[in-house]
Amino acid sequence: MTHEPRLLTRALPAAVAALIFGLLAALGQAPWGLWFLAVPGYAGVVLVIANARGGRAAFLWGWLAGLAHFALCLSWIVEPFLVDAERHGWMAPFALIFMAGGLALFWGAAGSLAVAAISGRYARFWAIAVLMVAFDALRGYLFTGFPWALSGHIWIGTPVDQIAALGGALALSALTLELAAGLATAWARIRAGRLVRAAVVTGVVCSGLALSWGWGQYRLAQPVPLYDGVQVRLVQGNVLQHLKWQPDLVQGFFQRHLDLSQSPANARPDLVIWPESAAPFLLENPGVGLEMMAEAAQVPVVFGVDRASRSTTGERQYHNALAAIDTQGQVTAIYDKHHLVPFGEYIPVLGLFAEHWRGLAGTALSGYTAGPGPITLDLGDAGRVLPLICYEAVFARSLHTAERPDWILQVTNDAWFGTGIGPFQHLAQARLRAIESGLPLVRAANTGVSAVIDARGRSVAELGLGEMGALNAVIPQARPATPYTRTGDLLWTLLLGAITLWLAMRALRNRKRLTSAP
Repeated sequence: MTHEPRLLTRALPAAVAALIFGLLAALGQAPWGLWFLAVPGYAGVVLVIANARGGRAAFLWGWLAGLAHFALCLSWIVEPFLVDAERHGWMAPFALIFMAGGLALFWGAAGSLAVAAISGRYARFWAIAVLMVAFDALRGYLFTGFPWALSGHIWIGTPVDQIAALGGALALSALTLELAAGLATAWARIRAGRLVRAAVVTGVVCSGLALSWGWGQYRLAQPVPLYDGVQVRLVQGNVLQHLKWQPDLVQGFFQRHLDLSQSPANARPDLVIWPESAAPFLLENPGVGLEMMAEAAQVPVVFGVDRASRSTTGERQYHNALAAIDTQGQVTAIYDKHHLVPFGEYIPVLGLFAEHWRGLAGTALSGYTAGPGPITLDLGDAGRVLPLICYEAVFARSLHTAERPDWILQVTNDAWFGTGIGPFQHLAQARLRAIESGLPLVRAANTGVSAVIDARGRSVAELGLGEMGALNAVIPQARPATPYTRTGDLLWTLLLGAITLWLAMRALRNRKRLTSAP
């Protein structure tokens, strides 16, 4: 009992520091973009974990820092549950707690393994940094993956984001955490009175950031050849989610999209694009809907729509789809979303057994059925396009197709995310996909932000969040395939996997040594 007050005195400041530094690190994410606060925040997280007395304490401090970080970054996760608050509102706080707490486990695991494997204080800083990158990579794949709010995302919108063309989001995460480890090392040197060494480390950190920034600026300054590209008209109906499917309003919303699709005969685009689930009918039972759309646009239309099909066993199944029609209203191309949102568009496991367990966005039975995977659609004069529906733009691996497209098309309904930070984080990830692939990206969003993004990730035309209207723009030219297009995350996976395995073996040896000591 005499040791409890002393233990509390040591633990409480560390817990508070972990929470504060986790919040500070979160401020680098969109829409704040305060990377200059986020990097010191990550450095503080590294320091707190490295000072832990043992793997359990390291896990706790890492988990608390991650909890604060993800709770702030993902506070938008409550919005879908408030669309139908009477039915789902009670789940909102649990969704945030479990999501933030679950993702924080990756930070805790990284810290615990680093402390268990490495005894030297300075070496721990770098081990923690590397393992946080490794666990960033792991959570992009585990349980279908959720690579949201990665540490590397703090650079989106700065010249540093161009590094993603070389190594994707994980290259940016590696830069972030290595800068953080460098700052942690410099601070520890200062505390130890070794000012010269601290100055050297600080200089290296600043030089690394300056080189990354300078290379990004150089890449952005390269001239873009003039290109008379495809002209598109993005329709942003701004239909609020809680009103979207009310029977007395559906026809009016459809008419709104028809009106926004019209343009003068002398200024017609090559293609009109509607957002995700914009059509208020099933694709195979449209009535006169497709003819009305073709008549309004007078050009081909690409739009989000639900559709039904039959499985090999004859069971009726539903898809969150994208379809294209010609000027006669005939369907010319179909794509089914293949990366569905767990608990949003389907319920894992339960959806297989109980029809009443539907996702928040599911319209029938146990939600949606996934499509076969990413494909390239031939839109004729509009070129070859890689379609992405909403959540799929979060995954760089959704861009891998046998044939390189001319541009990327994302249709989304960010009304689910509300009007706060969620839509801006989703837009930031779309910008990163353009940088990684070297392809322009066109984004049609129900409530915004609709945008045309060039192959360097810069927005060349936008229709803001919460606005109703139509955006006319020319799709910028594609650039040559990037190094990341060719290698993906393979090299990162091999390198991070090897380092993680090595540290795990060291941790195991250390544990055996302690247990076998007399």
